[in-house]
Amino acid sequence: MTAEIMRMEKPAEPGTSTASQVERDLREAIIRLELRPGTRLSEQEIADRLGVSRQPVREALIALARARLVQIQPKRGTVVVKISAREMTEARFVREAIETAVARRACSTFDPWIRSTLDGILARQRSARDAQDYPRFRREDEQFHMAIATGAGCGMAWSVIADIKAHIDRVCNLQLRKADSMAALIAEHEAILAAIDARDPDRAVEAMRTHLAGILSDLPQIEAENLDLFE
Repeated sequence: MTAEIMRMEKPAEPGTSTASQVERDLREAIIRLELRPGTRLSEQEIADRLGVSRQPVREALIALARARLVQIQPKRGTVVVKISAREMTEARFVREAIETAVARRACSTFDPWIRSTLDGILARQRSARDAQDYPRFRREDEQFHMAIATGAGCGMAWSVIADIKAHIDRVCNLQLRKADSMAALIAEHEAILAAIDARDPDRAVEAMRTHLAGILSDLPQIEAENLDLFE
């Protein structure tokens, strides 16, 4: 297991089960590529580092296996799976189908309080861009899309997206390191928001589709530059 697991914090969020907290921390480490594809995970070592028993760690790894982020190999342990371009493409297809429908709905109904938070999210993304803080930028990106879904009254849609987007997010972390990538993503967010504000559903759908398609256009180059991370 790599040293990055050493930096994970002990679960402490009120109202969250220990297994859920361990799963969240491991999922984030996998997405951020701190636990790189091919890394072997030790239940005992994770439990020792987090100060928990092995049972919640085992439950967390089973949940991550269901999400196809790790593979549990009988008698051989658990391994972080390599990035699958095929699975990422499928996840992006599902995400586009849902989020374009959400964007269309947002043009006819949108919670004004949620709308008031979106400018702040974009401001924090600009700050993360200026600081070249990739993890913070991605967190604010997630907040932006979650706010669009919530504001449109489609919170359940976001819960579906959140469960599949981890396959996309690992590649997004590589994409964000490309020059001007963060600036382009902010501009795309601004275009989505402008279309919603204008109550223009066709424009909002197209802006969302363009935004989500960007990751696939960069995929061949990202894969070629990071062959060890891909299947």
